[in-house]
Amino acid sequence: MSFKSLVSTKWLFDTISNAPSKLRILDSSYYLPKAKRDPYEEFKQKHIPGAQFFSIADCCDNTSKYEHMLPNPQDFAAYVGKLGISNDTHVIVYDASDGYGFFSAPRAWWMFHVFGHTKVSVLNGGFKKWCEDGLPTSNTIENVKTETFNPKFNPDLVKSFEDVENNLNSKIFQVVDARGADRFHGTGPEPRPGIKPGHIPLAKNIPYGEVVDKNTGTLKSPEELEEMFLKTGIDLKQPIVASCGSGVSACVLSFAASTLGKTVPVYDGAWVEWYLRSKPDQRAECPEDS
Repeated sequence: MSFKSLVSTKWLFDTISNAPSKLRILDSSYYLPKAKRDPYEEFKQKHIPGAQFFSIADCCDNTSKYEHMLPNPQDFAAYVGKLGISNDTHVIVYDASDGYGFFSAPRAWWMFHVFGHTKVSVLNGGFKKWCEDGLPTSNTIENVKTETFNPKFNPDLVKSFEDVENNLNSKIFQVVDARGADRFHGTGPEPRPGIKPGHIPLAKNIPYGEVVDKNTGTLKSPEELEEMFLKTGIDLKQPIVASCGSGVSACVLSFAASTLGKTVPVYDGAWVEWYLRSKPDQRAECPEDS
């Protein structure tokens, strides 16, 4: 491949300086409600020059009662086409989270893969590192020509409620949850009203922030990531499915695993759907409903 799934801020700066025609940068920032941050307003004020805004909240299935579920292929194609993306475009995704770009950017990365586009990279360290490195920013939103994007849905990258429910008995795959330990263990609140904390039975917990090297703000080394999975009891040689609260941070673990050569599907409905649809005995360490 002529592109990498993870690119550095230096690489991106050097590359956009040469004004490539087949490159599109996307700010895919998204925040939990408690953050009280408006990603699009922040994008308008400051972003990587030439970037377009990719909204996880808008590019979704608007008919679902669950947040930002995957859109259908045609809607995804129309959305990204308006951002100037064709099947030949190398897409760079980043986010402006405090977690150095490893929160919502991997969700966009995963979505592109789901719809058959593998020419997509995550900016290592995200917008936070871009700014820390003293690289230029802009408040100009460039007009782009609409392109044609032909999607090819890959069902192997997505798991449903039924898949996960059946797995309780079949135990075909391991489930790894990217939420914080308090939410996973049922001791801390969920950010959405009406949803209590807890986890899918037998799931393991790796909070998504664990993928970042706190000294550099970049993704941990392959050796460190492998150790991260292993010490949690996840066997990288066996099938794995990632989950979280609503399908965003699960993609961080899916992306981290991909750098180790492992394909990890995502349970898109995640804990919110599981809590609302599962039976009480299918929710581990979850406080009883009052």
